[in-house]
Amino acid sequence: MESVEFTGRIREIADEVVAGAEEEIVHVEVIGSKRSPIVRIFIDKPGGVTVDDCSRVSSKIEAVMDAEDTIPMAYTLEVSSPGIERGLYSIADFERFAGQKAKVKLNGPINGQRNFSGTIEAVEAGEIKFNDSISGSVSFPHSAVSKANLTVDFDEELKKGQPIGSKDNT
Repeated sequence: MESVEFTGRIREIADEVVAGAEEEIVHVEVIGSKRSPIVRIFIDKPGGVTVDDCSRVSSKIEAVMDAEDTIPMAYTLEVSSPGIERGLYSIADFERFAGQKAKVKLNGPINGQRNFSGTIEAVEAGEIKFNDSISGSVSFPHSAVSKANLTVDFDEELKKGQPIGSKDNT
């Protein structure tokens, strides 16, 4: 069984575990060797996640995975917050964080540029509208994104006088 197959089932298990709870599953990935894979699950909730949230969700997911022998070998399960510079994986992530600063890397270039740093403007009809700090306004389909994450200007955040990652500036 390949890690892609593991990932799909693990995502289903994780979604079932948090169904009806405050937490949401942000991303699931299986990395590492075939003999000892690492399962990474990123969770979030309004106001941010705590170590206790990660521990509780991890215990529940691990119990289901072990009961059904989802990964028939030794594995390491890591459940954590996506962090303040969280990855953007789905089109819904881009919609949710419209107006926020981000970095985006595309599979191929647009007008010779593949890496963008600026602000997510909006998502319209499957197209991400982005205001790049160098080239200005660009748009691209979500399918063109190879990697994306929010960025934080720490100097700017400190000027606001609020804890970095707080509800008002996340």
